[in-house]
Amino acid sequence: MRRAGAVSTLLAVVVATFGPTGAAANPFVPAGDSALRHDIQLLSDFGVIKGPTTTWPLAWGPLLAEVNGFLISVDTPPDVASALSRVKSRAAWDTRLGEVYFESRVSAADNPKRIRSYEDTPRTRAEAGAAISYTGNWWAATVNAQLVDVDENDNDDAVRFDRSVVAASFGNWSIGVNTLDRWWGPGWDGSVILSNNARPIPSVSIDRIFTDEFNSKWLSWIGPWDLSVHFGQMEEERSVPNTKFFGMRFNFKPIPTLEIGLSRTAQWCGDGRPCDLDTFLDLLIGYDNVGDDDITRENEPGNQLAGFDARWSIRVLGVPLAVYGQFIGEDEAGGLPSRYLGQFGIEGTGAVGTRWSYRWFAEYAGTSCQFYESSELFNCAYNHGIYKTGYRYRGRSVGHPTDNDTKIVTVGLLALSDTDSEWAATIRYGALNRGGAPDPANTLTPTRQDIVSIDLRHSKGFSFGEVSAGLGYERIDDEVSGESNDEVRFFLQWRSSY
Repeated sequence: MRRAGAVSTLLAVVVATFGPTGAAANPFVPAGDSALRHDIQLLSDFGVIKGPTTTWPLAWGPLLAEVNGFLISVDTPPDVASALSRVKSRAAWDTRLGEVYFESRVSAADNPKRIRSYEDTPRTRAEAGAAISYTGNWWAATVNAQLVDVDENDNDDAVRFDRSVVAASFGNWSIGVNTLDRWWGPGWDGSVILSNNARPIPSVSIDRIFTDEFNSKWLSWIGPWDLSVHFGQMEEERSVPNTKFFGMRFNFKPIPTLEIGLSRTAQWCGDGRPCDLDTFLDLLIGYDNVGDDDITRENEPGNQLAGFDARWSIRVLGVPLAVYGQFIGEDEAGGLPSRYLGQFGIEGTGAVGTRWSYRWFAEYAGTSCQFYESSELFNCAYNHGIYKTGYRYRGRSVGHPTDNDTKIVTVGLLALSDTDSEWAATIRYGALNRGGAPDPANTLTPTRQDIVSIDLRHSKGFSFGEVSAGLGYERIDDEVSGESNDEVRFFLQWRSSY
């Protein structure tokens, strides 16, 4: 397939060159905590948090400054005040300087979820882990070790160091080595370009810390902005072993109610493939389509995706709502992404009395190329003629958790109380791997499956830690075999920080 163009890259390079500097080291706000994300997004929509909030992980630094600088008044809604209190408490814990702190985590699952949403739930049948963290004036580190139960036929690791990081600050930039989960975009059930569905790819990352707007009168219209760049190493057990992964995202808020993100990712290099600087520069500027001058199958730089997303918060009859969309191109035409995959949704927030805050969302995703046309292309998205394992890592899609050629609708509800209690429900309906020849690269099913699923989750904080439990049901109708299966899943998880 032809690859996406360089528009987002050029804009990101411009802003990286001329942006403001000056910050201390800051640990990260992790991806995968739905309750914390809800609170941060609620504060953003109310105007407490000014910077972008759709590139995870976030930096604690700007959030801490903004929540500590906001004064509650009689006009502050109860759910906003509660969210502010929870975020302040979490920030105070995570940003303690000069202290060593620990985290423990144990989980058990029967039939773990094969379609993961934003929430960090168990990946395997049994997991046990411990982490040690330290935050200094200019550097921070977390070493997170896990022992997991893997099937004897599984090539994955039984000992893992996912969600570990060592990072240092240089001016307003954090540079580090990490295995952090990432989530790019406004979606709650998936991201078309980068989600936490797959295990995190070990990476060297460069991230902006404070998201201040430009001082320049020519660029100040961009508003608060953020930039994340990372260079990753994929696994050896793939069609092109040791493939490299490149990702870059620039997001900004030109007005307080609108956030826009430009994303670009690429697979390149690997055993037997060109890995020199010229190859990377060709990839960076989008000069990597077979048939362009001297680009051939043998020296094609890589497999790229690029596109944009937007989230707009509004009020309808006084009710806070937001609409969002994400469109990622698997191809290039005229220097711009084309053959889009897409996702769009609507969400709303509210409160019940003074104790409960809630968020609901309805989301649609189409992961075939040209999903919006009757002539949509199957076996195109997340696949590649050279990198035949595709846009996948350790058996899971790096992009949307339903992998390619899916149409799916998801409805979700999240409710939080001021007594450390959380309830969540998600319903999905749609079809996986809907067309084309059987595709063994698809991580969920080689042929079409129609599914209906529902998941319920509850978390509660106690003096000895947080306990979470989840129960799910899925109905699967396989088009080829004609069989229907009912699957029930369950998990129980405990974690504690001290």
